[in-house]
Amino acid sequence: MSENRARQNRAHLRAVEGGGAPREDRVSDEQLIDAVQRGDSRVADELYRRLASVVDRTLYKIFGRREIDHDDIVQMAFEQVVETLAKQQFARACSLETWASRVAGHVGLNALRTRRRERRWLDQRTDVALASKHRASYQDSERVLEARARLERVRQHLCAMKPDQAETLFLHDALGHDLAEIALMTGASVAATQSRLVRGRKELFKRLDKEAKSSGRADEP
Repeated sequence: MSENRARQNRAHLRAVEGGGAPREDRVSDEQLIDAVQRGDSRVADELYRRLASVVDRTLYKIFGRREIDHDDIVQMAFEQVVETLAKQQFARACSLETWASRVAGHVGLNALRTRRRERRWLDQRTDVALASKHRASYQDSERVLEARARLERVRQHLCAMKPDQAETLFLHDALGHDLAEIALMTGASVAATQSRLVRGRKELFKRLDKEAKSSGRADEP
């Protein structure tokens, strides 16, 4: 009798190897989307787990850091994702992660535009203080500061550009989506997407060149 019980215990342990309950099958994107549209709040945790990393990564690329209100902007992005899914604005032509990346990029760029209106140089004092702190330890601190300053200027110019061109440029050049994916995400044709990308790059380079000439940095790339 005790031997039978021992075999049963061993079988049970094998069934839950690794601890915890047996793994359930992965919920598909379609199931998640359908649940959101039904108003099923039980999918909230799974939706967050599925999309948290892509939303965080997208916003980090926009701001170049995780700032004090990073969690608030992440929350705003998730709210927008849920809203677009609930209103059936997602055509399901790309993956849910790709769609979340587009929504997070849109929210992040809007937040960046708001900050630009509030102050001309975003966290300039923080960058200067950081460079000064490490100047004695790192010989290339000035180059690090200059590289950050260039990225900051690019962000500011993106904020001042037409939203559709800035968004397309960011999705393609910063996040690495191809034209077909961006066309699906934004609801535009591939031809229109390519036109926005070309015009966006041209506008950005024009702005950077004008800035360089006006400040005596005409030899910058």
